[in-house]
Amino acid sequence: MAPQPEEAPKPSPEESREWTLRFIQALGVDASLPASAERPDAHSALVRALLSSVTVSSSPRPRVSCTLTVSSAATNAYNTLHGGAVAAVAEAVGMACARAAAGDKEMFLGELSTAYLSAARLDSEVEVEAQILRKGRSVVVTTVEFRLKDSKKLCYTSRATFYIMPVASL
Repeated sequence: MAPQPEEAPKPSPEESREWTLRFIQALGVDASLPASAERPDAHSALVRALLSSVTVSSSPRPRVSCTLTVSSAATNAYNTLHGGAVAAVAEAVGMACARAAAGDKEMFLGELSTAYLSAARLDSEVEVEAQILRKGRSVVVTTVEFRLKDSKKLCYTSRATFYIMPVASL
């Protein structure tokens, strides 16, 4: 009969706390942010810096297209486009498409779902295209697709729901 494997001794609460603290510090949580990240529009500036060659079609169902170049500022530990950057770009491009369809009405993001199908590597170019899935009086739903420019491979797909603010009548 084979001997039973020994169980590792359970760490004390103090050891567990120390290991957890070292792990979090290794992630860079205690690092200070650069001054540019403290500006109120830092998020918008980062998203704008990632995008180029934006076009908006003027058809009855608007489409917004742009190119995203994966830079080191927007990558994760695997040198691929960070999931948060994908979501931020999907929100921005989806909002632009929703505004093209609904006009200059005030709206807000109610829901955003993203499927991460494949990775976009550092320095790759990604074509981003948003289109209207549904437009109503109080809601606009957009889909946003991210495709590698050279192979047209679908990397990410997002669906964003924007709610149109009602106009107060007095």
